[in-house]
This record gives sequence, C-alpha cells and structure tokens, in this order.
Amino acid sequence: MNSHLILLPVLLQVLLTITLYIKLNIVKVRAAKAGDVNEERRSLHDDAWPDYVLKINNCIRNQFEVPILFYVLAISFALINAVDLSVLIMSCLFVASRVAHAYIHTGSNYVPARRKIFTFGVIIVLMMALMLAGALLSA
Repeated sequence: MNSHLILLPVLLQVLLTITLYIKLNIVKVRAAKAGDVNEERRSLHDDAWPDYVLKINNCIRNQFEVPILFYVLAISFALINAVDLSVLIMSCLFVASRVAHAYIHTGSNYVPARRKIFTFGVIIVLMMALMLAGALLSA
C-alpha cells in the first residue's frame, strides 16, 4: 500500500482545525457587533467572550492535544513505510471521532457524549501507537 495515503486523514484533521478557526472568527465578529464582549478584557481574558465563542475556542484548543499524537504516529508510519489498510482505517476512524467531537463541542456541548467520543479517539491513538511499536520491532 502507498504509505502516502495516510496523509489524507492527516489533511482532513488539519482542515477540521482550519474550519474551526474560520468559525471562531465568524462568531467573534458577531459577538463584537452584538456588544456581547467585554472590550477591556477581550485581549487577555477568555471570560470577556460569551459562551458560544468560548465553546469554539475550547474546541480549537482540543485540536492541539490528542491530535498532535495522531500527527506524530501518522508521519512515523509513513516514514517507515508501514502503512497498511488497518492503519489507514484507524487513521480515518480517529479523524471521524475528532469531527464528531467538534460537532458536539461546538453544538450541544453535551459532556457525556463528548467524553465517549473523546475516549474512543484516545483508544484509537493508543492502538495506533501499539501498531507502530509492533512495526518497529518487526523491522
């Protein structure tokens, strides 16, 4: 299998993050126009923004936590030419979990559902790490 294929889910994860930044900009402009922002605190304090802005901001922060581990694993699989169908499927499942997590986080923000999806994503990353370890040990 072409190891470069693993970069497709990586690109999807990057696009998710960029999409969230665009959405954040839109809601920040809307909040500022509506007068929902404490102008004196906005540059340094999250509490200056309304909750609907904070949800998206917090979701963006989440894109720089577990997904960083995914990026490292995906690039490592590509570098050692160890991408197979199972690795590609795991990568796609991880990104799907991040999309679902972001959808809930920026929508209803129902924590029990978010936690289940987050946990699923972490388990996928753990499985990918174990698969990478296996590939490294068998090389």
